[in-house]
Amino acid sequence: MWAWGNPIDPSVDARGDGQPAFEPKALAAFASAHKLRTVYLSVPWAADQGPFPSWLRSAVKALHGAGVTTVAALGGDPAWSQQPDLAATWTTAALKAAPFDAIQFDVEPWVGATDDQLPGIVSQLATMYDTAATAAGSVPVGADLPWWLAAKPAGDGSTLFDTLLPHLRSVAIVAFSDHAAGDDGIIALARPAATAAAAARLPYSIGVETDDPQVAGGPGATFGDDTAAALEAQTALVRSAFGGTRGYAGVTVEHLLSWQALLAR
Repeated sequence: MWAWGNPIDPSVDARGDGQPAFEPKALAAFASAHKLRTVYLSVPWAADQGPFPSWLRSAVKALHGAGVTTVAALGGDPAWSQQPDLAATWTTAALKAAPFDAIQFDVEPWVGATDDQLPGIVSQLATMYDTAATAAGSVPVGADLPWWLAAKPAGDGSTLFDTLLPHLRSVAIVAFSDHAAGDDGIIALARPAATAAAAARLPYSIGVETDDPQVAGGPGATFGDDTAAALEAQTALVRSAFGGTRGYAGVTVEHLLSWQALLAR
């Protein structure tokens, strides 16, 4: 699960979101109820300062106690791809703030980019991942990558998705669709990227969306206008399709608050 937010009172710290769902006990209860094994917990800039270290340490401890095996520090700013030292600085602060099991980057500099700009962007991302990995030391670095990167040729017989895999220890394949089957379904979208990750012996998950259609890019991209039962049924098909492949680590749901809203209907 991607978990974007925090419970810090914004009157105490401007980075605070004041969301009770992110209190450690609430996070742990949700993780336990849904048998989560990986949680990407959003971490702000300078996470080792102010009220954040206390919350982050408590959240990591509570999630581990609820059966979560990997709590990753989640962050990303498109500018980091051009300024990799910023990614390293954020990583250092995140790991100083709390004992995270991993680092997870959600950096999307390709928004609005043309195809001819993508190879340069991917090269910058590779440098950013490497720079952050140096700062992270033994803590593994993973990233969210869109399915369509596996359809973009790199010019040497490989794809732009392939180009990034050697710079990562895991990948969340973003394949936002509200159905599993068909040419535009989750399985078909994610298949080439999943095959590449498996060949590279890299753990991977398949990401699905539960946010509002206006945020997610339309009703076909999200379960946000469907039901929790539809989410369960369609992701079960995804699990059946990929469960036997090397490295498959499950379905990752975007994101905590919208998933809770879906369940509450």
